[in-house]
Amino acid sequence: MRSPLDRLRHTLSFEIVALVIIIPLGSAVFHLPSGDVGVVGIVSATLATLWNYAYNVAFDVALQRLCGTTLKSLGLRVLHALLFELGLLVVLIPFIAWYLAVPLFEAFLMDAALTVFYVVYGFSFNWAYDRLFPLAEWDLPPNESKTPN
Repeated sequence: MRSPLDRLRHTLSFEIVALVIIIPLGSAVFHLPSGDVGVVGIVSATLATLWNYAYNVAFDVALQRLCGTTLKSLGLRVLHALLFELGLLVVLIPFIAWYLAVPLFEAFLMDAALTVFYVVYGFSFNWAYDRLFPLAEWDLPPNESKTPN
């Protein structure tokens, strides 16, 4: 399982790279000033950072208990990304509506577009992170480590 320092590196790098991508992209797609997109992005990233840390610890603890390893299959990676974004959706829609002074439905559409981006980004980032910073347990022979379905 990942150490607290490794989880911190993962969480911070995830959010910083996302902000570098999402601020100019969100400004162009939603026709909003980059400052407004930046505020929404930074507040969202702060909430997401807290959620990311707690969610990944809980997910890995559950995976370790259920499967005996934290190695994720393709299906588990997809489930991991979708559940993460669903949790954020509940928190972010009211904030986006309030800050941008838009109706909840418009905030939902904006958040839905961002969610699609983040699902693809989260999947890609986590896969790349695991390749850059693999865990020793993943190198064990098949009979010493359980691989999830």
